[in-house]
Amino acid sequence: MDSAEEKNPPANSRSEFWKELAKLVILSVVIVIPFRTYIAQPFIVDGSSMFPTFKNGQYLIVDEVTYHFNNPERGSVLIFKYPLDPKKKFIKRIIGLPSETVSIKEGKVTIKNTEHPDGLLLDESYIELSKPDSVDYTLGEDEYFVMGDNRAASADSREWGPVPRANMLGRPVLRLYPPTFMPGEISYSIDSLSSNP
Repeated sequence: MDSAEEKNPPANSRSEFWKELAKLVILSVVIVIPFRTYIAQPFIVDGSSMFPTFKNGQYLIVDEVTYHFNNPERGSVLIFKYPLDPKKKFIKRIIGLPSETVSIKEGKVTIKNTEHPDGLLLDESYIELSKPDSVDYTLGEDEYFVMGDNRAASADSREWGPVPRANMLGRPVLRLYPPTFMPGEISYSIDSLSSNP
């Protein structure tokens, strides 16, 4: 026959359980909430403007720290607050940097800046769905020109203008499915630009 002690755990053992549970909850609140608020946020791709780089419904983890210390680079994927309605979050690729002129003719993108006043034509061989549109835009000191990789179906800086630096939230550092670290990042080096004829 079992003793009462075996049937009912000692009071101090139940007390230890609740103390450990309380510690776990407090630790979770202290670490997880600040991490999600200030360091990394989840983001779900909504729409096809970045196809084929990102597909509708893909789950991303966004680094919200880097752009507090470093300037965004051309070719980086950016999560930002939509300038016309800051409650909405968009995902696009950075094409033009502050004080540059972005010139698009028949879908071809040329960048003009102090180093290349005659312009440099971007090599955008990663684009699968282009659009033969034309636009010229000169950026201010804290403005970035962004475009979706699916140029045929992306509402971006061609329509509603540049993204102010203050609207930037971060960059995706992880795509959960398929698992990819720093998804979508490309680098426009000087070799990937050709002089504009």
